[in-house]
Amino acid sequence: MDAQFWTYLFVGVTFALYISIAIISKAGSTKEFYIAGSGVHPLANGMATAADWMSAASFISMAGLIAFMGFSGGQFLMGWTGGYVLLALLLAPYLRKFGKYTVPDFIGERYYSKNARLVALICALFVSFTYVVGQMKGVGVAFARFLDVPYDTGVLIGIGIVFFYAVLGGMKGITYTQVAQYCILIFAFTVPAIFISLQFTGNFFPQMGLGSRTNDGVFLLEQLNQLTLDLGFDQYTQVNKQNLTNMFFITAALMFGTAGLPHVIVRFFTVPKVRHARLSAGWALLFIAILYTTAPAVAAFARTNIIHTVSEQPYEYLPQWFKNWEGTGLLSYEDKNNDGLVQYRADASANELTVDRDIIVLANPEIANLPPWVIGLVVAGGLAAALSTAAGLLLVISTSISHDLLKKNLRPNISEKNELWAARISIAVAVVGAGLAGLNPPGFVAEVVALAFGLAASSFFPAIILGIFDKRMNREGAVTGMISGIVFTMCYIVYFKPQLGGIGTPEGYWWGISPEGIGTLGMLINFIVAVSVSRLTTKPSQKIQALTESIRYPKGAGKPKEIQIR
Repeated sequence: MDAQFWTYLFVGVTFALYISIAIISKAGSTKEFYIAGSGVHPLANGMATAADWMSAASFISMAGLIAFMGFSGGQFLMGWTGGYVLLALLLAPYLRKFGKYTVPDFIGERYYSKNARLVALICALFVSFTYVVGQMKGVGVAFARFLDVPYDTGVLIGIGIVFFYAVLGGMKGITYTQVAQYCILIFAFTVPAIFISLQFTGNFFPQMGLGSRTNDGVFLLEQLNQLTLDLGFDQYTQVNKQNLTNMFFITAALMFGTAGLPHVIVRFFTVPKVRHARLSAGWALLFIAILYTTAPAVAAFARTNIIHTVSEQPYEYLPQWFKNWEGTGLLSYEDKNNDGLVQYRADASANELTVDRDIIVLANPEIANLPPWVIGLVVAGGLAAALSTAAGLLLVISTSISHDLLKKNLRPNISEKNELWAARISIAVAVVGAGLAGLNPPGFVAEVVALAFGLAASSFFPAIILGIFDKRMNREGAVTGMISGIVFTMCYIVYFKPQLGGIGTPEGYWWGISPEGIGTLGMLINFIVAVSVSRLTTKPSQKIQALTESIRYPKGAGKPKEIQIR
């Protein structure tokens, strides 16, 4: 049985599982649709949070970026992991105690302003939509190769699956679907890593294999360093000092953007109590660490394998996996010197191999000549990662429209039944829109996701952190800060991203900061504007100041106020 059979089998079984869970867990009320009725066990919520968090960027793209960037790729590991710790420790318990389960709702109530809620709602839509586009690219990449369909068709298939279980089940269905998706994606990521670690080093644990000697008696990273030097690249582990500023800004944008991601924040409202929110955060961090500590090893194994199996090899004798991926358009060879050999070089004028970094994890089992069932398992895992996060993001878009815009602004007297219908219609429209945008994404999966994190950092993080820890922060400061931060960040991204019509070039980056890292500067602008304006305008009322004070001291953690959906 070949890889395609196993792929159809694993993908078919997992998709049937997701749809079955959605049918069983169908939401019957707005509370179940928005926050799963606040009845999810902390362990299950930890797994769902991890699946929500580990998107296609983590599963498909991160290891590929590290494989080609080496040391610099560590910014994704540090930023995303550090950001989750920041969110779990600094924000989640306080937001959970406040009792408002959407970011626009929190900002609207904390800053006593419909305008503040509206600005936050617009920011949430920008952030979530940008993020979900990256997930759709991951779905398209996986389907394009392994189901032997065009990339565009793969995206459309993903739209159909997410459409069904997200529209039907809401947060309740999504939560239990994500528990299953976590089990699938973590098994799919670690199994091939263990296989390849055993092949390279004889070590069962990939994390330890990264620092072990290969079968040639040379340390893996030393061998990889020499291979990359021979091809004209920098050493794999070499620190790129010219890129440290940009690396810092990207890491910070990913970290602070995490703390402002609406689809992760809402996860802490699906459990019964504040204490459970802390427990689920701890479980999620453990589940996330399994993949994130494995990714550097996967990256090193993949880069070494590609160099060994492709570089300086006759094109006509290349293994079948190369021809398979070449057919997708995500891997290409151009014989510039007509010698029939594949020249993989750092020099762009001499390089004949073009590799889309998003294929590395998916292609790794084929490159390592692993059993066909492992290949099918990896595809199912990549799709689970992309679909789990896409569903969470789409729910945020739906909630922002049906609850924060419709219920809280346009039609405050809408019935619960009609609000639930509005939520389902909103998520359906969002699924289709995200899928269409995913047909032409502005970069690699992780690049697109990094842009979303930058938007979250520049808009939400200052408003949330100041809303919790600064009694003096008022609505004028929050609104002007959010607008300043996200407008600056959006303009910079659009100007320097040719896929979005931008005319800027990397030579024009401010202080060398790329669009993926500019969210950090946007966040600083937000902070400066918000604090300055708040000090020049009227103080919040004593009631709001007392409310802010109470958020910081979560007394009676075991007795939270009942979450009311009005």
